[in-house]
Formats: sequence, C-alpha cells, structure tokens
Amino acid sequence: MAATPSLIEQFSAGPAQLRFDVYGAPREHILDDLTFLNYRLADVEISSTVTLDKPDIIWIQDGPKSVSYGGGIVRFTGDWPAGPMQKMIVAVLALRMEDHGLHPWHASAVYYKGKTILIIGGESNHGKSMALIEVGVRGGIQLASETAVVNEDGVVVKGSVEPFLIKRTEGTERADKAAPLRPVEIFWGEMPKWEIDPTPRNVDVVLVPAIDGNFDPSIGEMIPFERQFQSLHSIQNYFLTNELLAPGHTMPMLDNDVLRQRRAAWLEKFCVRPYYFSRGSTPQVLIDQLEKVL
Repeated sequence: MAATPSLIEQFSAGPAQLRFDVYGAPREHILDDLTFLNYRLADVEISSTVTLDKPDIIWIQDGPKSVSYGGGIVRFTGDWPAGPMQKMIVAVLALRMEDHGLHPWHASAVYYKGKTILIIGGESNHGKSMALIEVGVRGGIQLASETAVVNEDGVVVKGSVEPFLIKRTEGTERADKAAPLRPVEIFWGEMPKWEIDPTPRNVDVVLVPAIDGNFDPSIGEMIPFERQFQSLHSIQNYFLTNELLAPGHTMPMLDNDVLRQRRAAWLEKFCVRPYYFSRGSTPQVLIDQLEKVL
C-alpha cells in the first residue's frame, strides 16, 4: 500500500459525515454519480475538503478482491465497481446519522388531510411508492419518496425526492426489478404531478401497504409487536445485513448489539402512534381503505 492516499473525499448527509481514502491509481472521484446516494439518503454532498482525522472507508485498488470491517474502518481491496461502494457509503452514513439522532426509513411520507403519514416498506415492500403517488393524486403533499429521515422526536426532517431509481450502477443491476414506470402506466396512464414540500412535520399515522391484484380490500390497526417488527425492517434496510455486495463477497457486519438495542428502544417509543396495515388490489383501493381511518 502506498504511504499516502491518491484520493481523499468526504461524504455528508446532513450532520453525518464519513471519510473515504483511496490508495493506488489516481482517480478524479470515488463516485461519478450521486443519484443512488440521494435516492437512498435524501441529500448527500461530496467534498475534497476533509475535516475528519481518520478514514471510515479505505480502498486499496491493488491486490485480490476482498472487503472487511474492523477497528471502525471498512477496507476494500482489489477491483470494485461503483455499485458496492455506493451501498457501503449509504450504510456507514446511516449509522453516522443515528449518532446524530436521525433515523433513515425505507419509507415515503405525505401530508394529507391534516395528518403526516409515514408509508413504510416494512418486511414485504409492496406498495410504498404506489401509495405515495395515489395520495399525491388526491391532493396530498410529498415529504419523502424512497427515504424519510425521522428525528428522535418523530419528525420527518428530510426526504428523498425521486420516487423511482431509474438508473442502476454497475454491480447493482437487478433483473427481478420491474421497469419502474410500468405500474404507473397501468394505474394512472402517465406519471401524475403533485406538490413536494420539505417542511418538517411530526408523524401522526404509519401505513404498511400491501398491493396485489388478488387481495380483497381491508385495513386494520396493528398491535405493538407488528408495529415494531415492520418498522425495524424499514430501518435495518440501510445496514444491508442480508446483502451480497458482489459474487462471493457479503456485506461486512457494521451493526452491533449496542446499536441494535438503542434502535429498538427508540422504536418502542416511536411506535405508540397508530399503525395500519392495508390491503388492496390497486393503489386506489388501498388509499380508499386508508381514508376510512383518517
């Protein structure tokens, strides 16, 4: 390994920051496109001005391909495409956000009929974006699309803007993901337009949606276990504990028992809000069910 990095960049998502050092061949940037990071963490900035004393991620470009975690540092060696680097940056920044009392959720958020509604992906992730669009069609205001950042007080303080990830970077391609705009064509003909407002708002209601053409419409309030179970799925989504970064290389375990317990304790307080599980064959039917409890 060279004595000094060939490139150092600092990434930030609000107050959360990480330093990324690269050794080996000179590069202009670690990532050429921040689309994925902004989709996953609402607002990410990159800077060559470094204020952190030590790196959070190191990439040694020479040597056999590997990834590991130890001593608070993620280490990549070998030839890696941008996609796995993006995922690692998201995971580390998400942990840093928690240090500042910020919790990224795999969730949309809307302000509708005087209430702030968090629409979470949960375990199954069947209908979050479609529900967001339908509420927008009915006059709701979007606070977040793919990611909603919630603070310790239960306020949505920031949210991603784009409802779909149109472009996937090398190393993250997925044949199982349907064309993102195809459901829009089926349910609305073309992409509707709706208002987006970044004003922070306290979460009043949480919705776990399930859209499937075979479902009969229903909505029911969830018990505390279900609320916390589905919520933990939405939050753990950012730490990639079930993730394959590349063939033969799993995501190193960045999480630990102390962090998980702290997360569970916060969710126990957050999940006193009303939670509803709603089923429907279309987004329209699903939101018709939601209207019954608002």
